Amino acid sequence: MHSESGLGAGLGAGLSPGDTAALLLAKIREGNVYARARKRRFGRSAAAVKVTALVLSAASTVVLGLQNLNAWTGLALACVALVTLLGAIEPFFNWRSRSVLMEEAQYRFRRLGDDLEYLVASTAADELTFDQLGELFARYQTIWDDLSLTWLQHRREAARTGN
Repeated sequence: MHSESGLGAGLGAGLSPGDTAALLLAKIREGNVYARARKRRFGRSAAAVKVTALVLSAASTVVLGLQNLNAWTGLALACVALVTLLGAIEPFFNWRSRSVLMEEAQYRFRRLGDDLEYLVASTAADELTFDQLGELFARYQTIWDDLSLTWLQHRREAARTGN
């Protein structure tokens, strides 16, 4: 009948409101899975950069305290250089902000899915209308629009500031 993306062999023309609701719920859940995966990836990246910068900064401070050893001093200077590099990389990729953005999208997808499930559960099958589903689909599209526009805004801001 339909593939996981809800498109199957055709576009699903002529579906009943119940089948349309199921299709929309599958798309909402797909959006939530996307946002969750990206949120985790961006969160891990942001945390890795912060922890690496902290470790290198602490190591360089300790090593610089051992001034008599040239190899250690060279290592400390390399750590300081890496901290500077990481400090420049994080704002460019903006992982923390992207993680928060995905968390917001995930919340909105969950909320929309809950609203759709409640609508279907609380409405008799013959009373469920395409107008009701159209409103929820419009909210679904708004989530994607907001996510995309915010992401583009972050990228433009980074390009403007040179990060």
